[in-house]
Amino acid sequence: MTTAAATNTAPLADSYARGATDVPLIEQTIGAFFADMVARQPDREALVSVHQGRRHTYAQLQTEAHRLASALLGMGLTPGDRVGIWSHNNAEWVLMQLATAQVGLVLVNINPAYRTAEVEYALNKVGCKLLVTMARFKTSDYLGMLRELAPEWAHGTPGQLGAQQLPHLNTVVWIDAAGSGAAGSGAAGSDVAGQGDDEPGLMRFTDLIARGNAADPRLAQVAAGLKATDPINIQFTSGTTGFPKGATLTHRNILNNGFFIGECMKLTPEDRLCIPVPLYHCFGMVLGNLACLTHGAAIVYPNDGFDPLTVLQTVQDERCTGLHGVPTMFIAELDHPRFAEFNLSTLRTGIMAGSPCPTEVMKRVVEQMNLREITIAYGMTETSPVSCQSSTDTPLDKRVSTVGLVQPHLEIKIVDPETGAVVPRGQRGEFCTKGYSVMHGYWKDPAKTHEAIDADGWMHTGDLATMDAEGYVNIVGRIKDMVIRGGENIYPREIEEFLYRHPQVQDVQVVGVPDQKYGEELCAWIIAKPGTKPTEDDIRAFCKGQIAHYKVPRYIRFVTSFPMTVTGKIQKFKIRDEMKDLLGLEEQKTA
Repeated sequence: MTTAAATNTAPLADSYARGATDVPLIEQTIGAFFADMVARQPDREALVSVHQGRRHTYAQLQTEAHRLASALLGMGLTPGDRVGIWSHNNAEWVLMQLATAQVGLVLVNINPAYRTAEVEYALNKVGCKLLVTMARFKTSDYLGMLRELAPEWAHGTPGQLGAQQLPHLNTVVWIDAAGSGAAGSGAAGSDVAGQGDDEPGLMRFTDLIARGNAADPRLAQVAAGLKATDPINIQFTSGTTGFPKGATLTHRNILNNGFFIGECMKLTPEDRLCIPVPLYHCFGMVLGNLACLTHGAAIVYPNDGFDPLTVLQTVQDERCTGLHGVPTMFIAELDHPRFAEFNLSTLRTGIMAGSPCPTEVMKRVVEQMNLREITIAYGMTETSPVSCQSSTDTPLDKRVSTVGLVQPHLEIKIVDPETGAVVPRGQRGEFCTKGYSVMHGYWKDPAKTHEAIDADGWMHTGDLATMDAEGYVNIVGRIKDMVIRGGENIYPREIEEFLYRHPQVQDVQVVGVPDQKYGEELCAWIIAKPGTKPTEDDIRAFCKGQIAHYKVPRYIRFVTSFPMTVTGKIQKFKIRDEMKDLLGLEEQKTA
């Protein structure tokens, strides 16, 4: 099968597909590619950070990124050193993305939801030498957490910090009020109070960038020694078991993925993309920032954290043509009480991704938000991230029911999880992908890398998928999410899609919970539409005669929200754990 895949002669009956290769891969570094784009359109708007009141043209953005890169070199950093960013969305984030790439520093994305033990683990795992962080956000006191880990810094000097618990970190830079918009951030509620005070041992972002020189000759000298295959970014995967792993990505990985994502959206320099998804995740920094920067489009940040009202206001005021989001974000926008007040007529495209996209939500987004050319993207951090995507001209029925076709220069296959054999089209199996997008590896963890990427270079995703006769892929769940009830394999996604049709259901998640008789039973958590009060009997009556009896959830609970990561991924294991505690259920013992 490997030979057939490589030569694209696999029979159409097999769940295998290979992307187009007519447009060549980009073999430049991010800095070199960006320089070419700036030369073509220096005066076109590149960045609008609404909550900060900041705007940069392409030339201005490059100048600021070069000043920052010069300042980072001035701190004694050299290519390959790791530099962390612990922040919600702002201009400083994208400047760090461009500046580190320019001089070969590895940007380490740290989840803004992390707390003390998690940030300690992340910084030490990859040996960050410098960290740029927000001072605080809502209830998160980032500087307070760092000082808890490193009380020694109170008497330290910027650039020469030392702490027993954070031995690698010698510089901490905080995004000060002047650097992050002293007016605050509106509805999302960033707390900038007190940011006028000095922070002993730490450095202000404005002071750091002031040290730099955009014409520093070292920038070109360092850049000349960089390769497109050099690692440039580390993102921690949010596993449900064990410690997060540091997926290490190269210029070539993420620059090409950003480019082909933008191609699917048919982005041009005329486009303005509203990005409310977090930058620390691939969705924001690749599907957002790099998709724009590879097409000369404008990046628009509506706020530092997600707020549906500021998204709607920004789309209207900035005349955005594109909008990204996870399904829960689009639901929050559509169901906002003031939704009808806003003119969204400029919208054309965007991406819905991050978690399975309910068909009914997709239809509403197309019809009510004018996103007639919205696309669906599917992938994972370890694959830069997108493997499959629909295009602006994908038929609507395929756009609402699949994650599209294989991306250019990639191969995909669906295999039997037990045997590894490619399954026939239409049959469920594990989704695997191969090509330029597969990560460099997990940072200093060859064992975990070899578990995920097989000897032939295929990344095994752990996702269950099907491929139809035309090559369109549908993600039907996680291998670990599959519920086995009395010997019947049940895929929660199928039941969720069915329950979305109920007129009083706004959102739903289905999980398996332990059962002594059947091994597992189904449990549905449902968020009702505003103003409605469906009952358990209403839901069961809706299911009766429509789906098999064993697919009707035994347990139904009405909730107002789901446990989720900051990127909008539902944490089903937390739903399962809470129901086990609530119902007093125990895992079935096995021999």
